Amino acid sequence: MNGTHESLKHQPVKKVFIQYLFPSLLGMMLMSVNILIDGVFVGNGVGSEGLAGVNLAMPVFSLIFSIALWIGIGGGTIYSIRIGEEDRIKARSVFSLAVASSLVLLLVIGVIGYFNVEVIANLLGANASTLSHTVDYLKVLFLLGWLISVQQLLSIFVRNDGSPTLAMFALGMTAVVNIGLNYYMIFILELGVFGAALATVLASVVGLLVLLLHFFKKHSNLRKLSFQWSWHTLGSIFSIGFPSFLAEAGVLVFVAGYNLAIVGLLGTEGVAAFSVVNYLHGFMFLSFFGIESALQPMISYYHGAKEKVRIKESVKIGEKAAFTLGGILLITGLLAAPFLVSLFGLDLEEVRKLAVQGIRLFFVGYLFIGFNFVYMTYFQSIGEIRPSIIIILLRSFVFILILLWGLPKLIGIAGVWLALPLAEMMVALLLFFFTRKHVVGKIYKARFLLR
Repeated sequence: MNGTHESLKHQPVKKVFIQYLFPSLLGMMLMSVNILIDGVFVGNGVGSEGLAGVNLAMPVFSLIFSIALWIGIGGGTIYSIRIGEEDRIKARSVFSLAVASSLVLLLVIGVIGYFNVEVIANLLGANASTLSHTVDYLKVLFLLGWLISVQQLLSIFVRNDGSPTLAMFALGMTAVVNIGLNYYMIFILELGVFGAALATVLASVVGLLVLLLHFFKKHSNLRKLSFQWSWHTLGSIFSIGFPSFLAEAGVLVFVAGYNLAIVGLLGTEGVAAFSVVNYLHGFMFLSFFGIESALQPMISYYHGAKEKVRIKESVKIGEKAAFTLGGILLITGLLAAPFLVSLFGLDLEEVRKLAVQGIRLFFVGYLFIGFNFVYMTYFQSIGEIRPSIIIILLRSFVFILILLWGLPKLIGIAGVWLALPLAEMMVALLLFFFTRKHVVGKIYKARFLLR
């Protein structure tokens, strides 16, 4: 058992949470910066058609990333539970199985995608002016995108094995190298969209190499390999990680739903305003993943070690952190909305006003998003998948789509901006009145999948 696992067992929960939170929070923010870099450099170095081509290829990038979350969170949860049970051999076997299964899945996707790349590009909406750019980006993703996914997968396991700071540093190195390589590939070598995709992959390789340093640490449980094939364990990995995959899918539904609602009301100007809100939301939304990334290893470990009191303390601290972060983000939006909008260089005054209004209304949702994330993470971390999936379905699919359909008819554009805050608030109220007392009051007794 390494030093961080000892701290999980003996140090105050608040201190352990802080040790995990700040690296996780910073790491997620660095990841969000990394995602935006391609768009910034392509837009300035290739032009609008190149930028459109990259945007059209983003669903495939999201698919690769979601597979890493799916298998990584599922495997990382079981790994920490086994460590908490002090069964290090089974823990290592979970890691090996997660890596092997992800590589097989990504290989299948890569082969099918590469040999049907133009068909897929057309399905994603490419036209005559964007097809070549979309194809260039997709070819690199299908051939080498597995490296991006493996880096994210290893980052999750390294964090669960007690090295959250190294995981954060790897993400930071990836972002820095991606900036340098994007500049070199696009402006020096003039490789266009192909160069942007290659830069992203090569930057991920650098992050991967940084993460491999963990395997040489003296107290790393992952130093020794152990592989035991188990359909039951594999099923548990995919089952427990499924909420993370579903949450990523919910982002696509959110973007599509908002685009359709706004374009029906205000046309292109409304979509332009939403793009500003969505860029900011993408950056800030990942900060809540930082809280999830901090809580998951803790709760999974405590669950395996049967430390019920520590689980309760972890959830309470997570709630406080979520409300604090949400309040900070809301105040930032209320006070700094005009400044934030100005960063995007919008020409039309009407679009700027819409974006400012959108930020001030939309950011109200941050008061509730973190609370919902804490309970989604709690259930997922102890192997209770059904409640976690229900939370995601309600907040990402059911409530938000109903509100996007109905609210604009009643109060216009304000209804579009308020759809997400109200959806998150409704889920938070359900959790508060029907779930919280079972978790914080007397610790929810799970019918654990792995038994």
